[in-house]
Amino acid sequence: MVTAVVGANWGDEGKGKITDTLAAKADIIVRFQGGANAGHTIINNYGRFALHTLPSGVFYGHTTSVIGNGVALNIPILMKEIKSLVEAGVPMPKILVSDRAQMVMSYHILFDKLEEERLAGKSFGSTKSGIAPFYSDKYAKIGIQVAELQDMDALREKVENIVLKKNIMLKYLYNAPELTVDGIMEELASYKEMIAPYAADVSTFLMNALKEGKEILLEGQLGTMKDPDHGIYPMVTSSSTLAAYGAVGAGVPPYEIKKIVTVTKAYSSAVGAGEFVSEIFGDEAEELRRRGGDKGEYGATTGRPRRVGWYDIVASRYGCRLQGATDVAFTVTDALGYLDTIPVCVAYDIDGKITTDFPTTPLLKKAKPVYEYLPGWKCDIRGIRRYEDLPENCRKYIEFIEERLGYPITMVSNGPGREDIMYR
Repeated sequence: MVTAVVGANWGDEGKGKITDTLAAKADIIVRFQGGANAGHTIINNYGRFALHTLPSGVFYGHTTSVIGNGVALNIPILMKEIKSLVEAGVPMPKILVSDRAQMVMSYHILFDKLEEERLAGKSFGSTKSGIAPFYSDKYAKIGIQVAELQDMDALREKVENIVLKKNIMLKYLYNAPELTVDGIMEELASYKEMIAPYAADVSTFLMNALKEGKEILLEGQLGTMKDPDHGIYPMVTSSSTLAAYGAVGAGVPPYEIKKIVTVTKAYSSAVGAGEFVSEIFGDEAEELRRRGGDKGEYGATTGRPRRVGWYDIVASRYGCRLQGATDVAFTVTDALGYLDTIPVCVAYDIDGKITTDFPTTPLLKKAKPVYEYLPGWKCDIRGIRRYEDLPENCRKYIEFIEERLGYPITMVSNGPGREDIMYR
């Protein structure tokens, strides 16, 4: 069976922890999209880790970790990540990388930085990891698949064409030093050597695993609001963040995805630019930011402060619907224990019209939050293991959100560790 773990919101919902927890009973964990531009924070008995490319189930000896064809593969970052795990005492994981995955090149990262600098105040808030230039090249059919490293002569001809195109932009748009074919070929030769032990026909591997009745977990990056079709376009990522894309990005039939665990946080947070209706600011935001996550709300990749706000039912219900949620995992509930009352955004006011439907970006820019206020529980709930033992107001908060979402909250997380989770 295939289970997908995906985000309902802007990313940073706590998917890494949920994947790490569910991986205890999985055989294979697959990253199916995105690149090293976002991190999943994991805390376990080996320590605290920020994973950027490897799936979050990599800490279990019984699992195989797979990088799917839909991933933007930054090979040096992957190698660094594997090394850092082994150095921390984690047993060398079993890793397969799809030979159909395409590689993030140094020039993708260069173009990402140059474009953000050119746009200045109108930039997309990119992590400058090369993701947008990478996916642009993929769909312009000038990306480079891992499989192409087998024939370096044919690849050189392709690289000559790529360098010609890139240098025109570097010279005339960015006034930056030009690329050389030899330089790119050297980079590719080093990648060929690094990736050789891991490259495989992942789709066939997964199909055989399904025939054998294995449990497969698909791990998504970011959340619905960052999907290029259904998110807050153009302030989105460059690959689909939806569970449906898991079938494409891993190479499995869509009907094999039987369970979709959609992760949402007990409040809202986001990294990067874009519309965020329930965002809060100043001291109120700083207090929530300080108490959130396991070490505060700061990006796992960039370390920059995340934007924070109150729970947004309009965005989350839309997020769950687009993901096709069968189960909702509700995370970081413990962060709200300091509040007397907790605002929940239940609707948007757009030009005086109240709506509970999530709108397109031009309307979203005008949206103002409509709040309902729920009583807080004013205590620390970490360490509680049974849902029934949570304070009444905490249960009421969760059940209020569940009822408005229209999707079952089956997991509640009340701390950063693997064991800090309750099942309903």
